[in-house]
Amino acid sequence: MSLTDILSPSDIAAALRDCQAPDSFSPKKFFQISGMSKKSSSQIKEIFRILDNDQSGFIEEDELKYFLQRFECGARVLTSSETKTFLAAADHDGDGKIGAEGINYFKYK
Repeated sequence: MSLTDILSPSDIAAALRDCQAPDSFSPKKFFQISGMSKKSSSQIKEIFRILDNDQSGFIEEDELKYFLQRFECGARVLTSSETKTFLAAADHDGDGKIGAEGINYFKYK
């Protein structure tokens, strides 16, 4: 399964266009534009599984900086500031990584 099986390619493209400039990425806005915020919890978990590059069950900081590239190969890398902000917003237990429930958090914000 790929992200385009769950999300519209045009919505993904629009979300990536919105955050092309460094330090312009907002997880909440990205989730809204890409259509992720409208998906069911099971669909969000499937998206999370696809985004979890090493299939550890978590998205760690080193994976998170490549978040946009999981949606499109040529997308930019998140800046250090964006990565830390994203991690802080979704890491609810302070362990330095995001579980599926952390990504699901943006659906309800």
